[in-house]
Amino acid sequence: MQALRRRLLVTSALPYANGPIHLGHLVEYIQTDIWVRYHKLRGHECWYVCADDTHGTPIMLRAQQEGILPEQLIEHIGAEHRADFAEFDIGFDCYYSTHSPENRELAEWMYRRLKEAGYIEKRTIVQLYDPVKKMFLPDRFIRGECPRCGAKDQYGDNCEVCGATYSPTELRNPVSMVSGARPVEKETEHYFFTLSKFQEFLREWVHQGHLQPEVVHKVDEWLKAGLRDWDITRDAPYFGFEIPDAPGKFFYVWLDAPIGYIASFKRLCQERGLDFQEYFGSQASAELYHFIGKDIVYFHVLFWPAMLHGAGLRTPSAVFAHGFLTIDGAKMSKSRGTFIQARTYLNHLDPQYLRYYFAAKLGPGVDDIDLNFDDFCQRVNADLVGKVVNIASRCAGFITQRFAGRLAEALPDPDLFQRFLAAAEGIAELYESREFGKAMREIMALADLANQYIDAKKPWVLAKEPGKEPELQAVCTQGLNLYRLLIGYLKPTLPRLARDSEAFLNLYEQSWPGASTQPLLGHKIQEFKPLIRRVDPDRIAAMLAASRESLAGPPENPKTSELIDYADFARLDLRVARIVQAEVVEGSDKLLKLLLDLGDETRTVFAGIKEAYAPETLPGRLVVMVANLKPRKMRFGVSEGMVLAAGPGGKEIFLIAPDIGAQPGMPVK
Repeated sequence: MQALRRRLLVTSALPYANGPIHLGHLVEYIQTDIWVRYHKLRGHECWYVCADDTHGTPIMLRAQQEGILPEQLIEHIGAEHRADFAEFDIGFDCYYSTHSPENRELAEWMYRRLKEAGYIEKRTIVQLYDPVKKMFLPDRFIRGECPRCGAKDQYGDNCEVCGATYSPTELRNPVSMVSGARPVEKETEHYFFTLSKFQEFLREWVHQGHLQPEVVHKVDEWLKAGLRDWDITRDAPYFGFEIPDAPGKFFYVWLDAPIGYIASFKRLCQERGLDFQEYFGSQASAELYHFIGKDIVYFHVLFWPAMLHGAGLRTPSAVFAHGFLTIDGAKMSKSRGTFIQARTYLNHLDPQYLRYYFAAKLGPGVDDIDLNFDDFCQRVNADLVGKVVNIASRCAGFITQRFAGRLAEALPDPDLFQRFLAAAEGIAELYESREFGKAMREIMALADLANQYIDAKKPWVLAKEPGKEPELQAVCTQGLNLYRLLIGYLKPTLPRLARDSEAFLNLYEQSWPGASTQPLLGHKIQEFKPLIRRVDPDRIAAMLAASRESLAGPPENPKTSELIDYADFARLDLRVARIVQAEVVEGSDKLLKLLLDLGDETRTVFAGIKEAYAPETLPGRLVVMVANLKPRKMRFGVSEGMVLAAGPGGKEIFLIAPDIGAQPGMPVK
């Protein structure tokens, strides 16, 4: 039975306007889009908004590196993001920017409301300062050891290993990610949002069904440890919104970024004539849902609801966190070709493949999901091509060639049609609860039944037997009606396939199948054309090759006396790396064991520099490494690259270092 018409506002986390969309991002946008499309098909008023997250030091620094204004950078990146999302059929109702008049107005309004309510305090603090770049360092531009668990190479605000949050000044052995220098402490005045005053409100809110159980458990740990007040300002130079009553101070990006949800919706209200208060007022009756990655839970389930509540606005109906994407069981890696950008994927593969594969793997929890390309290829080919579209291809030709495209006047097995139709509510409940993987399995089980029916009736045999035309037409009509229902159930996941199938079946845009859905009888269809093709493994290989920054390693045993040409040299993938850790190798007179940060991954390298460098002097230094050197197994372990140095040897070895300002992962030209 169809539920009452609901009103929902749904958001995805805002992608940062500092680089392209990649497959890890798409887990979230595909998940959200499927959920939104499902609700729209059910007849609910459901709006989906998002925006580019455009402020902060990384944006400012990248624009400087490229010799353009930050506004030019975010405009360019925004256009790329929109194009990628559109080709993956991500159906935003409004995709905006946090660098907008609406967001500035709302950020200033919320700041004033919180300040008037006594939730903003000005304090003199000690902050880490880069003496080389002469700037205060944002949390994410400082790396060091976690003050709680001791994990190395952690950001200045939170530990990705133990989940602890802390002040950057608490970080052990900090290093500036901007210059590589050791930051110094310096006093400055900042404004704080007094999150500690919301301890009891949040303790109650998180236990009211707004969060997944595993998220509630983590939040309880944070609440038990006690909430810290939140520094919401940054010093110039900074790309963002300057605080009206504090010259030289800017809103921290994490303050105005979530407000971007409201600003994007406000823009949509202006375009569509919607009532803003019905969605964000303190007495809002509409539902509000946020889809986010598990790495930004703290901001969305503590800071965000506290800010909304403190400003007199409604809080989210629910926050849905998801896990990360691994590829072939490992973290995405640029050097291995598995850090795949959305555009690279689109250049080689059908986006429908990825939408279906992610749906088949996604559930309501926060577990990571793995993109295994062998499984990807097999599952898409078996399910979408071999099971679903195969039904249409096996039946449509007979209808168009033998019956002028007209379906029979009656179904030979109306009970089977009703069995498929009766599955609608169960599949709907799975979509509603974000059990997409289970929904796909239910749909494929129905596809198996449809194929079993066709196999049993053998229309290809009936087509050869005189006098069997009525039975042939009826059997194929049955098959195409079952196909129509399957496509209806897959429509939130595969809108493009659904659209093409509706055109082939000569239908107007269909809503979710329900009790009123009648079979297509005496209905004329269009000529069948291939609706989706099999995944070509060669296209996957080409995509992975295109994702690698270097496709081949250097010669394994080059002779120094032989000359090489430029093509040989170009095969070297030279990268900037930061030494995270250095230690003596027991049993070796020459080697130090280095842990190197390449930006998106870490590598272990054994370097013969022990006589020239004490290990404690190396962490934080930038070096140049050969990133595509074939791993070498040594008796001390596996060395995954080589650092470059010059000199005759012994104590006279000098590590080659890039210029100040280089970042880990940058190519060396």
